[in-house]
Amino acid sequence: MRLNHLDLHVPDVAATRDFFRDYLGLTEIETRGANGLAILHDDAGLELVISRPIEKFGGADTPTAGFNTYHIGFMQPSRAKVDDLFERLRAAGAELWSEPQAIRGGWLFYCFAPGRILIEIGWRPTD
Repeated sequence: MRLNHLDLHVPDVAATRDFFRDYLGLTEIETRGANGLAILHDDAGLELVISRPIEKFGGADTPTAGFNTYHIGFMQPSRAKVDDLFERLRAAGAELWSEPQAIRGGWLFYCFAPGRILIEIGWRPTD
């Protein structure tokens, strides 16, 4: 079995789509409407859907709920790539939760994507 897609509910689809495309390298496949639904892919085949909250599924996003219940992680090929991405995000005014640091055997930091999606950016050495 393989995870096929994730659908993240956010108040501003375009801003969140742009963050994942511009900083995390996902490819935009389709955007429906000005703020309706965006579909992105990563280089491993995962489909990331960005959409507004859907009322019949509870209609909540992190800013509306007022708390985070999850985070998603993106692995980088090197420690230097982690540091480079941190500096790009800092220069762009992104909301950074921590500086890159050694945690759980890797090198990582946390930030928030638009919609207050908690993101882990990390690298772990391979044996």
